[in-house]
Amino acid sequence: MVKTVFLDLDDTILDFRRAEAGALTRTLTEAGLEVTEAILKRYHEINKRHWELLEEGKITRSQVLLHRFDQLFGELGMSCDSAAIWKAYEHNLSQGHWFIPGARELLEELAPRYDLYLASNGASAVQHPRLDDAGIRKYFKGLFISEEMGADKPSRAYFELCFAAIPGFDPDTAIMVGDSLTSDIRGGRNAGIRTCWFNPQGTPPRADIPADYEIRELRELPALLERL
Repeated sequence: MVKTVFLDLDDTILDFRRAEAGALTRTLTEAGLEVTEAILKRYHEINKRHWELLEEGKITRSQVLLHRFDQLFGELGMSCDSAAIWKAYEHNLSQGHWFIPGARELLEELAPRYDLYLASNGASAVQHPRLDDAGIRKYFKGLFISEEMGADKPSRAYFELCFAAIPGFDPDTAIMVGDSLTSDIRGGRNAGIRTCWFNPQGTPPRADIPADYEIRELRELPALLERL
């Protein structure tokens, strides 16, 4: 039986890729770049790798936030004020939201039946405005944003802090649901709870990070939880 559901936010509930592209285009244009699809694609690759390094404990959060812009501009043969660009990007990213198909309906269906908790590695200054703008804060019994927790997914420390904040928490009745194998699924496994991989693109699985369950559409989740 499942009682507690940890839900990732970016690319699980809210469409981060769409938000990222818009915010990044505005930020880089303001910084004097002529933005192309190739630049956006390269930033996405650099950013993804930096977050993976954070998840592996090889760099710090501040290094992620600044060095990704240093690397992008460096590859373009330009210098930049990475701190100023990060602040501008963070502001732009916090504005507006787009739902993953079926996400709002999922929250409406699950909230009366389960204890929902947000489990996000995003920045506080970005996630809180997006949650308010989307009107979904009300569905969660708690918000576990890594920057505020003092630890990041997929570390066991992050999840132990989450568990400690939930009265009467029982890991046997909990599940982590998210789109990232390296963050959400690895994190849930590290913490000893069940995991469900949201994989809308049909990405091949990784033998070293096996998820207990996999769904392609969010509408599959309620029936899965009911069976567990």
